[in-house]
Amino acid sequence: MAIGEFEYLLLAVVSSLQDEAYGASIRKRLLEDGQARSIGAIHTGLDRLEAKGLIVTRMGEPTAERGGRAKRMVKVTAAGARAAADFYKMILVASRDVQWAEISR
Repeated sequence: MAIGEFEYLLLAVVSSLQDEAYGASIRKRLLEDGQARSIGAIHTGLDRLEAKGLIVTRMGEPTAERGGRAKRMVKVTAAGARAAADFYKMILVASRDVQWAEISR
């Protein structure tokens, strides 16, 4: 299944966060990586990935620091890992023999 850049970013971040992947932690990691996105865009992307079967979500336990609200926890499925690996491979192949440093001069 083909995915786009933002979907790949979400899958990569969710995978790296493991058991700590939820909306706010995903947004924080994207911000740290220079990929600022609104929480609404993140949730829309997560909804899209879940509809494609590339992630699964579950509601975590309510926490006091969130005013008793539960977090929507996110996990990459096997299909999601394959889609991300395919996207990454496609970028590597497409970038073969490209020298960005020379182009940007």
